[in-house]
Amino acid sequence: MFNSETTALLRSILEEVCHDVDRTHTATRAHVAAGILAAAGRGLITADDVREAGREALRCAPTKWR
Repeated sequence: MFNSETTALLRSILEEVCHDVDRTHTATRAHVAAGILAAAGRGLITADDVREAGREALRCAPTKWR
């Protein structure tokens, strides 16, 4: 479980990374969120590391989800 400060950071990065993803594309947003959470779970909690993990998850999301 993450503290409230870390949770806020992760949520902020999710919104930043998914800025151009339509809110109705929930599969894509969930995929990015999973990538961000996985990175944070591995101990990558700097904003830059988590942001890069989110961007990588977005790049790897199936095109049909976008």
